[in-house]
Amino acid sequence: MENMERIKVVILAGGMGSRISEESRWKPKPLVQVGDRPILWHIMKWYASFGIRDFIICCGYKGYMIKEYFVNYYTYQGDWHFGLQDESEQIAKNRREPWKVTLVDTGLKTLTAGRLLRIKKYLGNESFMLTYGDGVSDVDVRKLLDCHYKSGKTVTITTTQPEGRFGAILLDKDGSVKGFKEKARKDQIYVNAGFMVMESGVFEYLGDGSEMLEASPFEKLAADNQMNAYKHEGFWSPMDTIHDRMYLEDLWKADKAPWKVSGEEVKSV
Repeated sequence: MENMERIKVVILAGGMGSRISEESRWKPKPLVQVGDRPILWHIMKWYASFGIRDFIICCGYKGYMIKEYFVNYYTYQGDWHFGLQDESEQIAKNRREPWKVTLVDTGLKTLTAGRLLRIKKYLGNESFMLTYGDGVSDVDVRKLLDCHYKSGKTVTITTTQPEGRFGAILLDKDGSVKGFKEKARKDQIYVNAGFMVMESGVFEYLGDGSEMLEASPFEKLAADNQMNAYKHEGFWSPMDTIHDRMYLEDLWKADKAPWKVSGEEVKSV
């Protein structure tokens, strides 16, 4: 098994998040909060629970706010004492994270393949992980990596069947309603949940970076039999809309968030 401390995680955090504009008009989508923390923090905390602590964040839309968040991280997370009489200040409780965070401006309107190209110099020839800055999951990162290495392929994507949101109506030929059927998860198509593993060979498929990673680059990888799928049957949810954010918020407040990590917990092998 790969030494987890050597793995880098690339997080795509540059999009404009137009479908959740109620929040993203004021801040980049990865800084939209679930509970009292940005969803970006939740994602990083999950990886860190497996001993992975080296993150490269691809910034774009309002990227300066993500940089400010990490520059002032301990100010936001710590408890402070202020002596108003003598103008002194002192941090009382510091919630340290043993993370290395590299923040890269990858452009305002750069597409995902281009964002990945722009951080190539930080990755070398090592395997790395990549995910989106707006989705949480309880995916077993160790099993995902093991699946990738056993496949011998250039890219492994985590696939899942999302929960059905709409029931099906059963109709007769004359238009009569015969009944209703709740759409079960097993009836859903598989989708890309992010949480990917890649080899440096992926850069050969990115061209000039003018396309979405999920378009021509992935199609070429699949055509060359260089893409593997890790099937995840546990929890996964994107945060595409305000409804999604409220759903995640409710899980967090009820202490039923499957991705929640307790303290400095590190998953055992």
